[in-house]
Amino acid sequence: MGGAILSGLLAPSVSVSGGIRVTNRTAAKAALVAADGVESIALENEPDGNQRAVRGAGIVLLGVKPAMIVDTLRELAPALAPDALIISVAAGITTAAMEAVVDNPVLRAMPNTPAIVGKAVTGVSAGSRATAEQVALGVALFSTVGTVLEIPESQIDALSTISGSGPAYVFYLVEEFTRTAVKLGFTPAQAAELVQGTFAGSLDLLVASGSSPSELRAQVTSPKGTTERAVAVLQSADLSELFDRATEAALARARELAAG
Repeated sequence: MGGAILSGLLAPSVSVSGGIRVTNRTAAKAALVAADGVESIALENEPDGNQRAVRGAGIVLLGVKPAMIVDTLRELAPALAPDALIISVAAGITTAAMEAVVDNPVLRAMPNTPAIVGKAVTGVSAGSRATAEQVALGVALFSTVGTVLEIPESQIDALSTISGSGPAYVFYLVEEFTRTAVKLGFTPAQAAELVQGTFAGSLDLLVASGSSPSELRAQVTSPKGTTERAVAVLQSADLSELFDRATEAALARARELAAG
């Protein structure tokens, strides 16, 4: 995710004053993100590299695992400029938990993996100290890799179960639909082309048409036809309830992370 956001910041249309510093654990990983305007620091060679990376920075983006956020902030606190904006992309860790460690303004952001191709959907929530201008700065940052929704923090864990985890749901559907195509006699390559093309084309049509998914589904589903029979089988499985249970499970886990 950090690499995807970095790619967005390095786009020709984006202006970043003062340059960018990034840290990785190993020299090998640090070398992968080295680029013009980017100072890439390997922590195995420079153990205090995180503090050097944030010293004088206007925005500090934390891309570590949720369990590491608080400890990382404690490490960074002595080197942070008083007005540095802290942005976390970790699930479950509240702005209050971060504000308890540092005096800086903080934001929570929940991007998703389509950021890699500039198609992310990101939710951004403000902590108690963040100004409207700082929130706008966070929104501008994530706009470099897709679309952004500014939402209250009370909704960000729920958002994570939809757009954050959502790509996994889509990939799982593609995976299973491809398996079915292979069972019908298509080669794996043919099945991948059939299924991926169908999903991509259908989503493009949905976006371009302005119609609802229900309306477009009805257009494909001729009365007493083959699609109607297939859709009836899917409806009998109560997918609505299944998606409700899946997102409830993800939301419960986000709350567990928030509780430590």
